[in-house]
Amino acid sequence: MTVSDGRPEPNAELLLRRVIEIISNTRALPLSSSAKLDNKEEVLELLDEACERLPEELKQARWLLKERQDFLDKMQREGEDILEAARIRAERMVQRTEIVREAQHTARRTVDDAREESRRLRHEAEDYCDQKLAAFEIVLERTMKTVHSGRERLSATPLAPADGSDIAGGIDDTLAAEDTFFDQDRF
Repeated sequence: MTVSDGRPEPNAELLLRRVIEIISNTRALPLSSSAKLDNKEEVLELLDEACERLPEELKQARWLLKERQDFLDKMQREGEDILEAARIRAERMVQRTEIVREAQHTARRTVDDAREESRRLRHEAEDYCDQKLAAFEIVLERTMKTVHSGRERLSATPLAPADGSDIAGGIDDTLAAEDTFFDQDRF
């Protein structure tokens, strides 16, 4: 299901929502609780494409987490390098003046900035992952509700009249039994 007019391809969640929409709009077969799915191939194609896209989105989230960790490591190394450079510079200087204090201040500020940036990136990565997992959880919950509802409909049995009277009202018993067998569509 590629898009050739320049629009972005839908993500896995949109594909799964389309499948839910298709299944929820299926018509029931006459005199039956079964539904007829006219576009089975489209549903299977959408599900296959959604399955293919989920691992890509998970890879992207893992990549983002790795990038964040690499950035944190790099900032930590840079901070340590700046501190070490400031230490060496201070040892070389004969007189301890304002230059040494400014170097230490710059090193601390750089380390603080790096820590703040790493916190921000970590929160962004966690929020991104949480949003993707929440969306997937919603899709799964809706799918489970749909499956549960379908199973309940399949297990429903028609109720017999409480007074024991003939439902068909004088019509042949075999015809009346057949009518009540398919009566479940009215529930």
